[in-house]
Amino acid sequence: MTFDQIAVHGQDRWLEELRQELRDGDYRPLPLLRVWIPKSNGGQRPLGIPCIRDRVVEMAALLVLGPIFEADLLRNQYGFRPGMDAKMAVRQAFWHVSDRGRSEVVDADLSDYFSSIPHGPLLRCVSRRVADGTLLSVIKRWLTAPVIERDKRSTRCTTEAKDRHRGTPQGSPISPLLANLYFRRFLLAWERFGHRRQLDAHVVNYADDLVICCRPGNGPAALATMRQLMTRLGLTVNEAKTRLARLPEENFDFLGYSIGRFYGKDGTPYIGTRPSRKSVRRLLQRVHDATTPHKHAEDPERRVAAINRLLRGWAEYFNQGPVLPTYKLVRWYVQRRLQRWLVRRSGQAGTGYRQYPDKYLYETLGLFALPRSRADLPSAKA
Repeated sequence: MTFDQIAVHGQDRWLEELRQELRDGDYRPLPLLRVWIPKSNGGQRPLGIPCIRDRVVEMAALLVLGPIFEADLLRNQYGFRPGMDAKMAVRQAFWHVSDRGRSEVVDADLSDYFSSIPHGPLLRCVSRRVADGTLLSVIKRWLTAPVIERDKRSTRCTTEAKDRHRGTPQGSPISPLLANLYFRRFLLAWERFGHRRQLDAHVVNYADDLVICCRPGNGPAALATMRQLMTRLGLTVNEAKTRLARLPEENFDFLGYSIGRFYGKDGTPYIGTRPSRKSVRRLLQRVHDATTPHKHAEDPERRVAAINRLLRGWAEYFNQGPVLPTYKLVRWYVQRRLQRWLVRRSGQAGTGYRQYPDKYLYETLGLFALPRSRADLPSAKA
């Protein structure tokens, strides 16, 4: 049922019927819609999108369960939690490296974490706080819901999660909470088995991303221990993307930032953070895609508005460390790319630098001006 159909049916009536289904035990989730989105490494990430009805029920459950489980989550878990964000995780990892000398960093990657979480242990995590059998049964049905995948030729329905007894669908409102709950098991084991204290190895976690910051010499042991614990939890370490970085000789990337040794204007080395090369390339590719000939039919003002949304969101997140040189590079690329798009759109020759000078881009079309000084940097959270 679509939003328009719900409006015609009557929102209050629709909600009351849904409430009655839940009270009578007749509620059954409908199949998820599989959607594939591109990943930064060139692959694709599967999302399982619930219908409106199931999203409403999941959100209602999340409003109740979220605060209950929030009290159980650990302070080094930064993903999908109120008052916490990705930049806080980056700052914490940077603090371990720069202020505490934990210069060996396990840069770990898990293979398909959300799709690999085993249902049995996960539901035991939930049942520690939830005694209601009906709600537990509903959560299990969400985990095992069929998935519909459509392409140009056909529609097929699979029951992979039910058959494998694994996975919490990314794209559903309840999924981030369930993922945090299961990852908590690894963090508890790391603490209770004494690995943090014995190795002086501190985990920083955001969703399925983690780094372990260790004292020099302890990195190999931390890496081996992490592999063993993940295996015991039924998870798989992506060996191709997992590495041990030894600072300052090496840098590591975490949540879009590179952390490691950089050099100031006078050549003085320092440990700092800046947007990773991958993050910059990804933004430039999006700007490129936004200024292709396929967009010539659009008004320049609308194209610039779309580019502005990209730039604002990117600058609000990447505003830590010496970002001004990166801003300068991005600003130059956006200006030249937009000028070239404008001149080709009008059928003229040249690069567009003379026909559409920078002043025209900013004052007439309203292009977002990336900050040129630290005083102008945005301070919004990620």
